[in-house]
Amino acid sequence: MKDITVLVSACGAQFMPGLADCLKQNGERNVRIVGVDMGIDKTVLQMVDALYQVPRATDPEYVDRLLEICKKEKVDVVMPFMSAELLPLIDRKEEFEAIGTKVSVSDRHSVEVTNNKYKFYDFLKENGLPVPKFAPVRSADELIPACEACGYPNNAVCVKATELSGSRGIRIIKPGVSRFDILFGEKPNSFFTTMDELLSTLKERDEMPEMMAMEYLPGMEGSVDLIAENGKILYMAYRESTVNLHSIPQAGELKDNKEAYEIAEKVIAALKFTGNADLDFKNDKDGHPVLMEINPRIAATMKIFKEGGLNLPYLRIKQLLGEKLPDVDVKYGIKFKRRYLEMFCED
Repeated sequence: MKDITVLVSACGAQFMPGLADCLKQNGERNVRIVGVDMGIDKTVLQMVDALYQVPRATDPEYVDRLLEICKKEKVDVVMPFMSAELLPLIDRKEEFEAIGTKVSVSDRHSVEVTNNKYKFYDFLKENGLPVPKFAPVRSADELIPACEACGYPNNAVCVKATELSGSRGIRIIKPGVSRFDILFGEKPNSFFTTMDELLSTLKERDEMPEMMAMEYLPGMEGSVDLIAENGKILYMAYRESTVNLHSIPQAGELKDNKEAYEIAEKVIAALKFTGNADLDFKNDKDGHPVLMEINPRIAATMKIFKEGGLNLPYLRIKQLLGEKLPDVDVKYGIKFKRRYLEMFCED
């Protein structure tokens, strides 16, 4: 089988060891990895075959730089891992295809809807799909009314920025919990805050990013990670997160969650989605999964799916290259535990 070259963005991120394993240990062919990032971290050279420094994804010259690298390295597939780069890549997808490079992105409509949490909830509601209670927060003055619409002060609420990722802009307001309780009862990385504290923070600036309030769901977290083609799911599996740190799973297990699968099928069909997606769920008080958001790209926990027989990054590459896709039986019951592993280099 023909060897290929894959360009990976944000290659200095924590997901890179897992991704490198998924691409290199595919059982079929040699995959050469070209990594790009804002900074040059020499430890990354242990996981990639070539490394380039690029501007921020929001820089007007970012896509131009990727095109230059793809031409030079004869890249077959670009795999983006940052939400901010998806739309710019979609807009110039034809330029990549003109040089023989496939870009792993869905269509503009799907990405615009899923990249904005408020738009996504509106989309779910319009399509008759279940959503938690939610309300917009476009200014500090809207915070309290929005939270009250979601059940506060009788119930806890979650307030989050609509277009940020990586746990940025998220806080949980739990009635009856004071700043004293948070200081001595929660770890420093806790999302919990008080209404007064959050209100004071939002009033520090005249303008603020768009936010939304939503009812807080107390149950277990998990995700359905999948590959789809024009609204039809080709592969999927559910990962339950048993331990989380900053919303990043630290321990989990592959489970056959038919309720979550049914929701995923309806949402992906409504979006007519193509490519990789990561659907984040949280259980309600009765233990039923509720869809919280979609990341229209591969998730950082991709390695557990590979260990269960579902190598999502590599299968997506085969899909993009028009190759025959294999049948896969997911091995449920696989568990993972995230641990530190230092990498070293010399200047």
